[in-house]
Amino acid sequence: MFELNGKHYEVIENIKEGFQEDAIKERYSDILAKYDFIVGDWGYEQLRMKGFYQDRNTKAPIDAKISALEDYLLEHCNFGCAYFVLKKVTK
Repeated sequence: MFELNGKHYEVIENIKEGFQEDAIKERYSDILAKYDFIVGDWGYEQLRMKGFYQDRNTKAPIDAKISALEDYLLEHCNFGCAYFVLKKVTK
């Protein structure tokens, strides 16, 4: 379990040690709070974070749903980069 600005998240993927708590807290923006998932990837020692919605969210564009994660990683991230996926946990 991990907390960002009062929201709770579960780390569901941590590829190549991409999850670094201090860096995530430093880069976090409140705009990410509306998403069900936060994906962070590392390129050139910089952390980039992007939000995704649950697949069942009918109002979300298809490329903003978590099922588009693989496409995002292939098209927008450095090949073989370290990354993580956080899932928002509602209490």
